[in-house]
Amino acid sequence: MPLLRVVLDTNVLVSALVFRSPSVAWLLSAWQSLMFIPLASQITMAELERVLRHPKFNLFRAQAEALIEDYRPWCEMVTITEPPDVPECRDPRDRMFLELAAAGQADALVTGDGDLLALAPAFAVPIITPTELTARLEYDRLETDDNR
Repeated sequence: MPLLRVVLDTNVLVSALVFRSPSVAWLLSAWQSLMFIPLASQITMAELERVLRHPKFNLFRAQAEALIEDYRPWCEMVTITEPPDVPECRDPRDRMFLELAAAGQADALVTGDGDLLALAPAFAVPIITPTELTARLEYDRLETDDNR
């Protein structure tokens, strides 16, 4: 079974990389263990860098760069030459994740953002929470084990 191709929104990434929140800290080992392939674009990586450099995180430049390097090598970079049609989102800053998911033919967009989750019924790519990703990865693992 091919690996899931997953878009992680910036809030999920920051929670995993900076805060090591229990609900998402497992994502680091999951992408490093090749349980899924994170998708990124030039725009989403720039957004991650911008957010990590925000003063509220109190990170030195080198710390922010190290966190990005904990993520970037595991990503499949998607080039978006022409933005795909995606549903209108209440927060225009979330559009980049919808476009990445569509252009990258993602299996899921993972977020805790209510604006994005509200679009789940109108978007071709499943928009799910980190908890739902856990369940999906576990299901896929069981399916793979059963087919051996």
